[in-house]
Amino acid sequence: MLTTILAATASGSGSVGFLIILAVIVFYIVAFWRVFTKAGEPGWGAIVPIYNLYLYCKIAGRPEWWLILLFIPFVNIVFSLILAMDIAKAFSKSSGFGIGMWLLSFIFIPILAFGSATYTKPVAR
Repeated sequence: MLTTILAATASGSGSVGFLIILAVIVFYIVAFWRVFTKAGEPGWGAIVPIYNLYLYCKIAGRPEWWLILLFIPFVNIVFSLILAMDIAKAFSKSSGFGIGMWLLSFIFIPILAFGSATYTKPVAR
């Protein structure tokens, strides 16, 4: 999907649109990289598909098999909300921040990444 968007942007509106989208993607990767390193996980995991979801579950304190639930249609909506709430809690943020991460991740992930939030390992469930 990402390559389709990039290809359509590059062919439709020229190189300026392509560079803008590329800059947004790079910024998002850097933000997730910072969140992962704050949580003590490898930052490069942010750019590896599926492994980044595994790390996301691990940071949230959820078992690894939750990764499978993220690939089931409609079930993934509920479990992604739960993961966002758990990530917010792991960084000592409110449940409102967790909902913000779920709905507006392009705003709240950079706040989490570049802000003063510190990671506290969640208790195993």
